[in-house]
Amino acid sequence: MREIYADHAATTFPRPSQVTEALSTYLLDIGCSPGRGGYRRALDAARLVYEARALTAQFFNVPQPEQVVFTPSVTYSLNLLIKGLLKQGDHVIISSMEHNSVVRPLTRLVQERAIELEILQCNADGTLNPKDVKNALRSKTKLVVLTHASNVTGTLLPVYEVGEILAGEDIFYAIDAAQTAGSEILDFNALNCDYLAFTGHKGLLGPPGIGGFCISEKAAQATESLVEGGTGSRSEDENQPSFLPDKFESGTQNVPGIAGLAAGIKLINEIGLEKMHDHKQQLTSAFLSGLAEIPEIRVYGTKNPKTTAAAVSINVDGLDNGDLSFMLEQCFGIMTRSGLHCSPLAHRTIGSFPQGTLRFSFGWSNTLSEVENILKALTEIIKENLQ
Repeated sequence: MREIYADHAATTFPRPSQVTEALSTYLLDIGCSPGRGGYRRALDAARLVYEARALTAQFFNVPQPEQVVFTPSVTYSLNLLIKGLLKQGDHVIISSMEHNSVVRPLTRLVQERAIELEILQCNADGTLNPKDVKNALRSKTKLVVLTHASNVTGTLLPVYEVGEILAGEDIFYAIDAAQTAGSEILDFNALNCDYLAFTGHKGLLGPPGIGGFCISEKAAQATESLVEGGTGSRSEDENQPSFLPDKFESGTQNVPGIAGLAAGIKLINEIGLEKMHDHKQQLTSAFLSGLAEIPEIRVYGTKNPKTTAAAVSINVDGLDNGDLSFMLEQCFGIMTRSGLHCSPLAHRTIGSFPQGTLRFSFGWSNTLSEVENILKALTEIIKENLQ
């Protein structure tokens, strides 16, 4: 039985050979930490990290490489910027499609710093009117945080339009690009954002354990570091460096992860982001068209491949989505994800709480024949269990 991996919204698999080779090359040929020695291997490690930083800055159209900060994950990035920026009583705006990586740190700050958290209700398909953001702004609004694409429905939120609204305001703007970095065009300058948080292990084709964020100069000054320690710079000073990226990068870096991330970005550049985007959109379009022919299946989101990332959530009346996921894997080798996807707000918005949904998400390595096989498997399971 040939396996079909349809859980790219969680993590990309299989990794491209260029990525695994980059990890292996670092571990075998360099193996040392940057900034912790003047010998050749340490200098090679430092060069690798700088080149990866410059490559990432170019990929997201960030003015300076130093404005790219590497972290263990997008969750770490979001926690750092949220907790490092917000003060007592600040007003924060988010959408009702946000992941717990945004919701949980903000909920903690509601309790600890009495911040005012305003959640803008999205439509049942996960869409958001940018005017709702404009109408919610107050004199004490400090931060707006939006996911670029829902990890549940794939619905794309109007991050560029909101950026235009906030461009003339003294308000910080953060974008959670976990689902779109490496899949959609993300132009840091054109977004008019202060933080662009990304992860390496999804659309960027890299390994787990590496992520980061791009940060504006204004935000860099206003955001406090949450972790202090060795940076390989200004070791004579007991205070954390205030310059980028050292202000936010303490301790031994995940250099293998950074090497893998760089390899993933290089591969995307070689293939072409637009070509990869169109391929995923084609897969999503074919899947949505096929699902529309199966009356027992309820599809969430916009059902429009042009307004969604390559993730589709469904439910089948009479079948538990966990059981359906199990049958797909056991009988057909199809790997999916069921449940609430760490996004209970999103499921409340689309009407699938508390049972959640079964999510299919596609990547560059998937094929149209795999989509057809998934549709056949769903049809067979429904026929055997409901008819």
